[in-house]
Amino acid sequence: MAFDIDRFSETSVPVTWTDLDFSEFERTPLPEDSLRALRYMCDVEYHTVCYLRDMLVTPSHEDEDVSAFMTMWNREEFWHGEALAAVLGAHGITVDFDELKATRLKLGWKDRLDPVKQSLLGNLVGKDFIATHMTWGAANELSAVAAYRRMAELEQHPVLAVLLKRIAQQETRHVAFYTTQARMRLERSKKAQVITRFALTKAWGPVGSTISTSEEITHVFGHLFSGAAGLTEVRKLDEKISGMPGLAGLTIVENAMLKYGIDMGDEALVA
Repeated sequence: MAFDIDRFSETSVPVTWTDLDFSEFERTPLPEDSLRALRYMCDVEYHTVCYLRDMLVTPSHEDEDVSAFMTMWNREEFWHGEALAAVLGAHGITVDFDELKATRLKLGWKDRLDPVKQSLLGNLVGKDFIATHMTWGAANELSAVAAYRRMAELEQHPVLAVLLKRIAQQETRHVAFYTTQARMRLERSKKAQVITRFALTKAWGPVGSTISTSEEITHVFGHLFSGAAGLTEVRKLDEKISGMPGLAGLTIVENAMLKYGIDMGDEALVA
């Protein structure tokens, strides 16, 4: 079924949380490990503007549906960051843009060169680059939905679970757009399949891995996806990604978990 970009744009709204009783966090505060993971998620959502910035210098911005979606997507992701910041704020943890700006500055030339690299690569490859962009986005959004659902399942917190469900519902619409676009573009072009497979195999990492330390990535994804249950979720993600045209056999999520030392049990692949 085709993704209705007009309907998506018309129904795009900020995620809401003011109706939730945040005083519950005073009575039942979240543990430190989960707060640390939520802080990581919050930072990732607030950094979405960087992904939008990089997209604007590639052939993706010339596609009417893609550019319309990315505008709404950036807006919704910003509000996800705001909602998570509110949860952190209820625990005395302040997240503000000055701090986020400082984080970006610490990335130095890497952050400044990313748009240049994206532009050179995207324009060298041409329109087939959009297939890679869409597939990469699908992998990121699929893992984001899984992470939010895992956090809700692990904590079983009455307020957090409702909020994360709302965020995940919006993320599933993002997944629908990315996967629809990715499948369509991969089916049309063998070249796109080759380029996308190469890019995912050689360069894909967990969302947020470009803005955080290896130690933080290991903590967050270990908290969410360690053990047999985590491995099951990780393999579901890889199954969805490898089910796209030309990507059969890819295990990019499981490979990434192993790279960062996530213990998913004896059934996991060998790093």
